[in-house]
Amino acid sequence: MPTPVVLDCDPGHDDAIAILLAAGSPEIDLRAITTVAANQTLDKVTLNARRICSAAGIAVPIARGCDRPLAGPLRVAEDIHGGTGMDGPAFGAVTAGVVEQHAIDVMHAHMPATLVATGALTNVATYLRRYGTAAVREIVLMGGSTGRGNTTPYAEFNIHVDPEAAHVVFTSGVPVTMVGLNVTHQALVTPEVVARLTTLGPLGRICGDLMTFFAATYREVFGFEAPPLHDPVAVARVIDPSLVACVEAFVGIETSGTYTRGATVVDLHARLGEPPNARVAVGLDVERFFDVVVEAVRNLS
Repeated sequence: MPTPVVLDCDPGHDDAIAILLAAGSPEIDLRAITTVAANQTLDKVTLNARRICSAAGIAVPIARGCDRPLAGPLRVAEDIHGGTGMDGPAFGAVTAGVVEQHAIDVMHAHMPATLVATGALTNVATYLRRYGTAAVREIVLMGGSTGRGNTTPYAEFNIHVDPEAAHVVFTSGVPVTMVGLNVTHQALVTPEVVARLTTLGPLGRICGDLMTFFAATYREVFGFEAPPLHDPVAVARVIDPSLVACVEAFVGIETSGTYTRGATVVDLHARLGEPPNARVAVGLDVERFFDVVVEAVRNLS
């Protein structure tokens, strides 16, 4: 049976592909899309979710969530995702609407389910505080790293935006799978991958335009020759766990360090004496992963 999923996201170029992957894969029953401020403001990321759903004919509820972190100001990633949060393609008419209910209430209405989170964890933490943990089967998140970060030397962007929310999630007792930079940096969108996508009609060309813009900013900011497709790797773990190898480990969230706020402290060798609280991704079957992504886009085209 397909896995019921609520996808909480902040589109975002890679979030857009994550939406397509979740909607186009028969292994997932995509029940709702919820948006959270992170890559861009809440208004912009919600419009972007509507844009990609309109382009792909995806008809699931879209709900607006939290417009700021639990503590501190919002930091967006305009240097990576542009002024709209999803620069690059020319989108057509926006036909997908937004439901009136808050994202947290929409999440609850579609439980029990797996929560896949590809943005800051503000919505997920707020859900857990309001409704508890009983109905959440698992939280699979893109965020963190077993090594270095991409926003500060040791903090990955999604966790850095709201480390207090990440702390709530990792200490909740819900089964958590963390898919971090150490694995997503293996999922590089080469020109060959872009070429495969652009053969899939208008939707494939939108994907190609998304990845072309994404490649340019990653080259300028980080020196990458090809951009890493972060968020869909978390979705892929739900589609087929064998795509993403994981180990059990304790993950602590640094919320106060002068230089390390937002860092994920991953105790791979059990040095801290804490019991594991997460499955931590450590490997990716890259070739099969991109086959799954391309097939999902083909299914929607």
